[in-house]
Amino acid sequence: MKILVLNCGSSSVKYKLIDMPQGSVLAEGGVEKLGLPDSFLKLKLPNGEKVVLEKNMPEHTVAVGFILETLRSEKYGCIKDYNEIEAVGHRLVHGGSKYANSVEIDVNVITTLQECTDLAPAHNPANIKGIEAIKAILPNIRQVGVFDTAFHQTMPDYAYMSTLPYEMYEKHGVRRYGFHGTSHRYVSQRACEILNLDINKVNIITAHIGNGASIAAIKQGKVIDVSLGMSTVSGLMMGTRCGDVDPGALTFVMEKENMTLAQLSEMINKKSGVLGVSGVSSDMRDIEGAIKAGNPRAILAMKMYDYRIKKYIGSYAAALGGVDVIVFTGGVGENQWTTREIACEGLEFMGVKIDKSVNTNMRGEEKVISSSDSRVKVIVVPTDEEFLIAKDTMEILG
Repeated sequence: MKILVLNCGSSSVKYKLIDMPQGSVLAEGGVEKLGLPDSFLKLKLPNGEKVVLEKNMPEHTVAVGFILETLRSEKYGCIKDYNEIEAVGHRLVHGGSKYANSVEIDVNVITTLQECTDLAPAHNPANIKGIEAIKAILPNIRQVGVFDTAFHQTMPDYAYMSTLPYEMYEKHGVRRYGFHGTSHRYVSQRACEILNLDINKVNIITAHIGNGASIAAIKQGKVIDVSLGMSTVSGLMMGTRCGDVDPGALTFVMEKENMTLAQLSEMINKKSGVLGVSGVSSDMRDIEGAIKAGNPRAILAMKMYDYRIKKYIGSYAAALGGVDVIVFTGGVGENQWTTREIACEGLEFMGVKIDKSVNTNMRGEEKVISSSDSRVKVIVVPTDEEFLIAKDTMEILG
């Protein structure tokens, strides 16, 4: 069953064509700079070579159409007819509290996405455009939505409720929703497969660490807490996002700097975090270079970044009543051994011991990095959200 997986952003469309159930990736790539005159499609060939195809793509329907044309093209294609694509699975960001599972897309799903636009203004409108683009080009194909927020809907009310006046929840839905749910679900399940554990009998902490980052506490297969809240700004320090910060500091800075709400939003979303503290970059490769050169602010940013990961792991171990498995994933979690090591240092009291020789020689692969005598298993699992979206799509459509 060939399933096209789409991840539609405001200025990008990522895709993978996956042959299920074996999970073979037949094609992958993405449109970048969507809506700009210099937009292009970058695709990865089976031999690993990357190809860039330039085309003016003013909106999502043109972009999706060009992706489909490329999939069927003589030079870069892997299908002869669109009918070979049996379904489309979409990464959908925000389903509010309505969806706890993936669903076949119908008018009710579209309505929910529209209702949740205020909660994800940069993502939900783009998700809707992706669905509509497929509908316009392939009107008879079935589509499935996999929500980033769905996996976190098992949180108890005392974990997801805000401490603001209760009417803010009743009126505006202010609460903790959490994101990266598809990634947390995939890596927790995959870690248990590798370790031969029953996910319904163990406590897991999953750390999705990248430019955007979140940590989830999973008790016997169900999320009980997650670091991201109503928005994608809270929790861990991120590439450009501030993470947890004193709200009083925000009103103080607004007043001192005569900021508008839009300027404040710009600061906490795009000018803070690793970039804001270091003054160098939001890219960890640049930060590592600056650290080697002795840049004190880059050193400080890295210490803050790693410390907050450790702090969340410790607090979630307490919330879970003990932890059996810690999983690292995401661009940093999979590739930066120093962050994994520092985040686990000092956690020996709760049974965490890293095998440094294994950890330092490992990048981007499935690997147990805890020592043989560690009570808590620590493992790196590269995330594969697209595979899980394809799997959900296949199962829902039978």
